[in-house]
Amino acid sequence: MLSVDLYNQKNQARLGVVVALGLIALGTFYYTNNLIRRLKAHEEEEIRLYAKSLQYAYTSDLDADVSFFFNEIVQVNKEIPVIYVDALGRPSQWKNIPFADEDTVSFDRKKAAAERFLNKIRSEHPPIELDNGFGDKQYVYYSNSFLLKQLQYYPLVQLAGFFIFGYLSFLAFSAARRAEQNRVWVGLAKETAHQLGTPLSSLTAWVEFFKTDPKYDPEIVVELEKDIRRLDTITTRFSNIGSVPTLKPEPVADAVTQFIGYLQKRISTKVAIFVDDQLPAQQQVSMNRYLFEWVIENICKNAVDAMNGVGEIRIRMQEVKGKQIAIDISDTGKGISKANLSRVFSAGFSTKKRGWGLGLTLAKRIVENYHRGKLFVKQSEVGKGTTFRILMPTN
Repeated sequence: MLSVDLYNQKNQARLGVVVALGLIALGTFYYTNNLIRRLKAHEEEEIRLYAKSLQYAYTSDLDADVSFFFNEIVQVNKEIPVIYVDALGRPSQWKNIPFADEDTVSFDRKKAAAERFLNKIRSEHPPIELDNGFGDKQYVYYSNSFLLKQLQYYPLVQLAGFFIFGYLSFLAFSAARRAEQNRVWVGLAKETAHQLGTPLSSLTAWVEFFKTDPKYDPEIVVELEKDIRRLDTITTRFSNIGSVPTLKPEPVADAVTQFIGYLQKRISTKVAIFVDDQLPAQQQVSMNRYLFEWVIENICKNAVDAMNGVGEIRIRMQEVKGKQIAIDISDTGKGISKANLSRVFSAGFSTKKRGWGLGLTLAKRIVENYHRGKLFVKQSEVGKGTTFRILMPTN
């Protein structure tokens, strides 16, 4: 039997992978942000140099040669939007401003575009103050370059891409794992049905042989025939799981009531089963009866174990929204802890000392894969009991 410890180890391994991926993502995010900060500092230094060059040009003697500053510092800026504002707060020069740098646009429209852009960037960075040599304060306003603005979003895009890729990879691996599990289930079910079929045929032949003996005991043969029918039912169930089962309309209330009558005789006499049928008369559901009864049996037997053979099981059938019927199976057992709720349908999970932990896994597979329904824990409270709900589409 697979133990609960195995699932804890798997969860720890998954947590380790998630933490490792998170650390890689955070490391990449930090490194990219560091590059952005350095680029931003470089642009700010470039603008300060630009402002100093302007001030030098405006405060130099008329005969001074400022062409070097103009050509090598002012003109070389082809990325960073910058606006030189006069003492009256009006844009007097600008560079790399959208629309305001186009040669085909009139000066007034360029200036209007520069003023609009100035209003947008006033709060981005503190302006650089200049002195024009006459005691008037002038300012240089600037914005981040287009490249820097794009890079500021890059870490978020990078992280989003990273997690999207991780999520898609997880889905792909999960789908591959489920497909592999399905092949294992089908192969196991077929092989089990095959292995049971051979001795079952032999037992049937022996029963018929016993009947030819004039001295045979009818009571013994009747009991043998009951056991053979039980084994035949089990074989049919495994055979249906190992192939695409045939579904046909069945009155669901009759199927549940008849099987509960059969099951009641085979469980503890201290467990009472009550059926509350609130469905319309002869409400039908497409089902494979052998597999559907197996689902009811697995849930009810788990309930009996949870109650230690003493208690009540209540089965309530009703219509719900969306053209579905709901079958609620409630017990008065010990309940399921919140830590185990997400694992009750996991293959191999069991809190019992004996058993394979496959009953609820098979039940969920039968309901959801073969009957297009849903099976889940509707409610559970430790010390009070658990309610499983089966949802199945009506015909």
